[in-house]
Amino acid sequence: MQFLGFGLGLRTPHYDYVLEHQPPVDWFEIISEDYLGLAGRSRYYLDAIKEHYPLVMHGVSMSLGSADPLDKHYLKQLKALADHVNPPWFSDHLCWTGVHGKNMHDLLPLPYTDEAIRQVSEKVRQAQDYLQRPMLLENVSSYITYEDSAMTEWDFYRAVCEEADCLMLLDVNNIYVSAFNHDFDAMDYLLAIDKKRVQQFHIAGHDNCGNHIVDTHDHPVIDPVWDLYQAACQRFGPVSTMIERDANIPEFPELFAELQQAKKIATPFWEEVIA
Repeated sequence: MQFLGFGLGLRTPHYDYVLEHQPPVDWFEIISEDYLGLAGRSRYYLDAIKEHYPLVMHGVSMSLGSADPLDKHYLKQLKALADHVNPPWFSDHLCWTGVHGKNMHDLLPLPYTDEAIRQVSEKVRQAQDYLQRPMLLENVSSYITYEDSAMTEWDFYRAVCEEADCLMLLDVNNIYVSAFNHDFDAMDYLLAIDKKRVQQFHIAGHDNCGNHIVDTHDHPVIDPVWDLYQAACQRFGPVSTMIERDANIPEFPELFAELQQAKKIATPFWEEVIA
């Protein structure tokens, strides 16, 4: 699979800056749902920006863990967008977002069971077959556990991706958040993940509420998450890396500076690829 380098999430406040300045960002990630079936201003900017940068698609509502079947209308729209953007891969989350056709607009965790492995992996295979592109599955941050869980989160994540034969979007911040919330060692998570399946990293900020952390994507990346990212770089080698910011979005140069910090951390481990 292709190594894209260092990217940012494409957000509306930065459209004009990106087109005017064409900053040296290697690629952008779009939220798929923001562009499904759209025309007008958003599609204009998407088309203009994709002339200059590779784009990947990141979804938030496939609801792979739901008891509902995959939404055929949603998949049709997603495929139309993928055919238009031509991303090297698309991604969504290891979670459920609703049931009986109702979207909760949140990334809800799953029980870590064999039944859930079979259910999610089958849907991932369906989505990959339909879109005819590799799918990446992202680990989510979580705030609850299930009594029915029969394994660790990392064993569950690894098993789903093996069964589905898909790749991983490893969110380093989400590992940090869940490790804090559930009192496990984040390094145990990294060491259990199959090196061959990790295709992309996410890094982001969060809101520390004292006795728990909420994955908000509205703060700069903190030092312990940078440390965990460094450990991930050392373990997994060259992996396309992206900074996420979804609220309190700063001016583009501030986010670009954060991206340069990621590159500085990764360079000692990836020198031949980055050079």
